[in-house]
Amino acid sequence: MSQTLYLLRHGETVFNTQGRYQGELDSPLTDNGIAQVKQNAKMLKSLIGNSNDWRIISSPLGRALQSTKIICETIDFDISKVEKDNRLSEVAVGSWAGLTTKEIEISWPNLVNNADLYSWYFNSPDGESYETVMHRLTDWLKFIKNEPKIIAISHGLTGRILRGIYSGVEKDDALRLEVSQEVFFKLSNKEIQKISLEFDDFY
Repeated sequence: MSQTLYLLRHGETVFNTQGRYQGELDSPLTDNGIAQVKQNAKMLKSLIGNSNDWRIISSPLGRALQSTKIICETIDFDISKVEKDNRLSEVAVGSWAGLTTKEIEISWPNLVNNADLYSWYFNSPDGESYETVMHRLTDWLKFIKNEPKIIAISHGLTGRILRGIYSGVEKDDALRLEVSQEVFFKLSNKEIQKISLEFDDFY
């Protein structure tokens, strides 16, 4: 059976603008973040036909649910039918949540020095490992495999890893995938299409 999965990220948050890592903490969308979600939702609406034919699953974190509410209003979907799934939550960074890179470097210099720009999130002493996140997202993809039409609202790092699993790329490449809040992705037939205002970008 053919499946189409649209994967969206929440809009820009206050923590995003401050360079703070959110993990399982939360921060409200900025005005710009709300505008980003509305723009993505309008593009989504033009692609999906009748929204009631779709199953919508969201991360339970506040910034994702705030974005989901905007999406549902735009595509005319009953928000009470939205499912929440912890497996779509952002990567937990433990004690680093709410801190900036500089604050983390001061308190945990050895942990940051031994990692590159993309993988250091996983050096948090009490955060999630890449393998743990990969396991829960692999489990989620199996959970939805028989659903033909899925819309998922998740997060930056989680979305990278999910797309990496879907396309079979290695960890280092998965962690370098795009996480712009002004685009979203169509996953279908083992191919991933970036949906932006141009509608024609592939990788």
